[in-house]
Amino acid sequence: MTRLDAQSRTREANASYLSGLLREIPGLTPARMYAGCTRNAYHLYMFRYDAAQFAALPRARFLDALKAEGIPAAGGYAPLNKEAFLEDTLTSRGFRRIYGERAFADWRERSQCPQNDRLCGEAVWLGQTMLLGPRRDMDQIAEAARKVSAHAARLAKA
Repeated sequence: MTRLDAQSRTREANASYLSGLLREIPGLTPARMYAGCTRNAYHLYMFRYDAAQFAALPRARFLDALKAEGIPAAGGYAPLNKEAFLEDTLTSRGFRRIYGERAFADWRERSQCPQNDRLCGEAVWLGQTMLLGPRRDMDQIAEAARKVSAHAARLAKA
């Protein structure tokens, strides 16, 4: 806990700097802080990836290209409302016996989240430890993204 405040401030400063760099790359949109928010823990640094701005390069290939440049990025969560364990639970005999068929039908209708599905397909995550490095590390992240952008058409065809 003695390092928490200093590390939080380092992550905030680096996230702000990195966001400025990534905003300059068409197709990358850093997550924003909402009005009234004064701090962000940045346990993850997230941005959106628009494949259309990268010659239709699939996000998985974008992530692979970043990793090849030494940037360990991830795609984040899949839509949790579509996880198989939920379907298995809600179609189980026990659930249906207690709640009935209608509860399952209502859940399926209410759990449609198209904006979340879209976000889950566009998200790129960087772990919080990446934000603890020096500013030149943020420059390297942005440079890797620029390099992928510059070679996206070739990568999409490979």
